[in-house]
Amino acid sequence: MKKIRAAVVGYGNIGRYALEAIEAAPDFEVAGIIRRNPQAPLPEPFRSYPVTDNLEKLTAVDVAILATPTRSVEAYAKAALALGIRTVDSFDIHTQIADLRRTLDVEAKRHGVVSVVAAGWDPGSDSVVRTLLQAIVPEGITYTDFGPGMSMGHTVAVKAIEGVRAALSMTIPMGTGVHRRMVYVEIEDGYDFDTVADAIRRDDYFAHDETHVVRVDSVEALKDVGHGVHLTRKGVSGVTHNQRISFDMQINNPALTGQILVAAARAAMRLQPGAYTMIEIPPVDLLPGDRDAWIGRIV
Repeated sequence: MKKIRAAVVGYGNIGRYALEAIEAAPDFEVAGIIRRNPQAPLPEPFRSYPVTDNLEKLTAVDVAILATPTRSVEAYAKAALALGIRTVDSFDIHTQIADLRRTLDVEAKRHGVVSVVAAGWDPGSDSVVRTLLQAIVPEGITYTDFGPGMSMGHTVAVKAIEGVRAALSMTIPMGTGVHRRMVYVEIEDGYDFDTVADAIRRDDYFAHDETHVVRVDSVEALKDVGHGVHLTRKGVSGVTHNQRISFDMQINNPALTGQILVAAARAAMRLQPGAYTMIEIPPVDLLPGDRDAWIGRIV
């Protein structure tokens, strides 16, 4: 069996776990790692892989897993697609996903490849669950309650704000899809805490939620990458009321994101050129091996 050659672009929390998921997958191999500083040390298990600062320097890459900050996904994806390399990403700004999909759809079709957008766990696998719940209960309300746990996207957004040395953004569920953001920060010398805190609260990641910014001496002492979600849909099936369905999980945030990215990369090998979100992908295409065998096993 010819293995899928995947390059991991970015070596942070998600990049590291994506590499582990590739190593564990029977149908993948690591084509290389892209990072800003190729000379930076890597853990022992990854030192045998090619490390460079540009996808063009790697050979025979089938798919690029973009383990980059959300706000840089579009640029990295366009560069990879222009090289004829498929991409998957975990872009997580819900309100901008449709626009990004349209943009990358044009680029992917132009270069005859595939781009899978927003392939994390939310948006991503949770989106698939919400789609199924919508079909099962066509009329009603779905509540998505996250946490309590560390939000990687929000944390990265805080770190990008001037004056922030280190950050941790925790998502606290208040119920009925309402959340509180608890943001813990270390401030660089010479910066005013109130000014930095105001910039955090005005960022689009936080502007729509109750956000508290707390100054701490050590963010590292607070970190725990655990997270979770509870989805509930209550409504009407046909004309029958009081249908209630729930889905719950408690997870290691970056590990699950890395695993879903690898599954989406597998699906990208099976799709026609264009850009897709996870709700457009047949779930069986996320699995390795023969489709008929999975149908017989799961259905």
